[in-house]
Amino acid sequence: MRRPPVPRMHRHEDEPTLESKTKNGRDRPDFVTASRAAADDTRRRTEMTTAQEIMHAGATCIKENETLEDAARRMKELDVGALPICGPDDRLHGIITDRDIVVACLAKGKDPKTMTAGHLEQGKPITIDAGAETDQVLRTMEVHRIRRLPVIDDHRLVGMISEADLARHLPEDQVGQFVEAVCAAA
Repeated sequence: MRRPPVPRMHRHEDEPTLESKTKNGRDRPDFVTASRAAADDTRRRTEMTTAQEIMHAGATCIKENETLEDAARRMKELDVGALPICGPDDRLHGIITDRDIVVACLAKGKDPKTMTAGHLEQGKPITIDAGAETDQVLRTMEVHRIRRLPVIDDHRLVGMISEADLARHLPEDQVGQFVEAVCAAA
């Protein structure tokens, strides 16, 4: 019985390859497919350099005059934990989270059917310009210890960046540093 040839590895542009055939003459599966895919993924992740490229586009606002019950219902429908609060001018006035509804309304015995999203606005929201580099995005979120960051273009809300967006689009080491800085300090 004849043995198949032993694979010979050589390096071409720092990537190992497999040069051999199976018994029936077909090419062997390339054993580096997974590592090539990972390298491509890392390259793709590091090429995404702006807030606009990593954000979740089309953030749905809750209006200042809408109730917290409306906000909670919309969060459930969209499967999100936060909504931007927009004024009548469609400009960002704040952010409301599911936790805000629980702590600032329900836990204090207030009625979510009458309390509005505008009641929970607190100062000027932290935002980032759509053209900002990802290192600036991370720095802003780390400094302010926030997990969601509205993205603004020409004074209008164009999207949101969440922890999940960072995890999908940035290298693991950057995401790890972010989580350590924001979550460990909480």
